[in-house]
Amino acid sequence: MGSLGADSLNFLGIGPGELLLILILALIIFGPRRLPEIGRALGKSIREFRQASEELTEQFREELQAASDELQGASEALKGEKTEGGRESVEGAQELKG
Repeated sequence: MGSLGADSLNFLGIGPGELLLILILALIIFGPRRLPEIGRALGKSIREFRQASEELTEQFREELQAASDELQGASEALKGEKTEGGRESVEGAQELKG
């Protein structure tokens, strides 16, 4: 678990070679002074995106569960009406016989 395999170095489909190339290009373009600032801003953006994504997923699950509960309640209500209607038919048939 402590060792880094090839899969753990593959971040977003970017291998270690490509990541190194991107870091070198960023260092050349932005310089050593701005690179930490850009890294912090990028990290903050990724963190906010992940949090918003999790909140949206949770909200979707809650809505889906509420809809499922509502459908289950409606299904049970229909089954109850069907059973009561069947009993009334049987009782009506028995009254006609008797």
